[in-house]
Amino acid sequence: MALLCVHLVRRSHFCGLSAHVSRNFQVHVNSSQVNLQRITNTVRFRTSPAKQPVLLLGNGRKMYFRFSPQSPCPLPCGRVCSHLIHTSAPRRALPAPLIWMVLKPLQKVMAIILGRSIRKWWVALPDNRRDLMREWAWQQRWRLAAGAGVTMVMIALLLLTHLDESPVTGRTRLLVFSREKYMELTALTSEAYVEQFAEVLLPVTDARHQVVERVVQHLVQRNKDIPEVSDVAWSVHVVETPNINAFVLPNGKVFMFTGMLDAVTDVHQLTVVLGHEMAHALLGHAAEQASLSHVVDLLSLILLTAIWAVCPRDSLAMLGQWAQGKLTQLMFNRPFSRKLEAEADEVGLQLAAKACADVRAGPVFWQQMEIRDQLKGEPAVPEWLSTHPSHRNRYSQLDRLIPQVQPHTIQVSWTNNSRG
Repeated sequence: MALLCVHLVRRSHFCGLSAHVSRNFQVHVNSSQVNLQRITNTVRFRTSPAKQPVLLLGNGRKMYFRFSPQSPCPLPCGRVCSHLIHTSAPRRALPAPLIWMVLKPLQKVMAIILGRSIRKWWVALPDNRRDLMREWAWQQRWRLAAGAGVTMVMIALLLLTHLDESPVTGRTRLLVFSREKYMELTALTSEAYVEQFAEVLLPVTDARHQVVERVVQHLVQRNKDIPEVSDVAWSVHVVETPNINAFVLPNGKVFMFTGMLDAVTDVHQLTVVLGHEMAHALLGHAAEQASLSHVVDLLSLILLTAIWAVCPRDSLAMLGQWAQGKLTQLMFNRPFSRKLEAEADEVGLQLAAKACADVRAGPVFWQQMEIRDQLKGEPAVPEWLSTHPSHRNRYSQLDRLIPQVQPHTIQVSWTNNSRG
């Protein structure tokens, strides 16, 4: 941190001294004010009659200057003195989700080492020591059970303090990582995607990019009453690749693949697809899914340690670890992912309806996708093994939702026609 000593004489004139940290600024001192100037900003402050610290704000950082009448000014009054000071560049802490992603493999390794060490320690114990340990555990069974119960209650209370209400749907959900913290990781992710697709991004003058841009802006304009939509700066990136995919990051970065543009037949289907992807972003599904994964992984570390402690051989422990991972995927991660996809289908259809799209195009699109997979001979993956609902379930669910959103579409269209 820099220290700048500026002395105040009895006539309230300034004089500056130099300080040193890391970025170049220029200080100009005259009889009435001090200017701190960088290339892009100029900040001014005047004398303080109460001789209190003067607060200088610049580029989001704060610097404090204290004035003292004790030292005389070495320069004649009215003369300008100029000194070079430096300020250190801001340092931002790594986002919590990124730290968790880095430490996740290390946690599993530590659990394996701990479980294996417990097993070797138990095997190395004499038989009489083992008998004494079993007898002690049986005698302390109620205390051990009470301790486990207290631990579970504390974990439950901790999870209850991280409950949140989902926007639009009002569903209660668990958020270990707040949406604001997750945005920091999203910024890094979006930069990585832009760098990854840099050579295959369509220019903004391309007709396909302009179509996606107009549909996104229309969706945003028609749904600006939702704070999670209006508060985000939406931007479009169209990637030239045959993959049938599209995704939207929580910070509003829209990535549309040209394969998806070829798969949709009209602007209504495109609106429904983009509404679905934007629904993921405004509902904060990425942070919600990361939160559940984080809690499940932490709880599974206890089971992983027990597997490596109980299994008599490493080969059996590895088999148990594999089975544990598959069960976690089938029982928690994939069902939860399908639930979020179904919620995004529902909210996305509402967004498209408010944008005056023909929402009947939604189920038609997923019927087309099912026929396309059949014609290509692609094997149908059972839904319980997938992170997404099956095409048939998706268009069936959208068919059931259409009567709920169609009246709103008719109302919005009638209102627009009346204004016209």
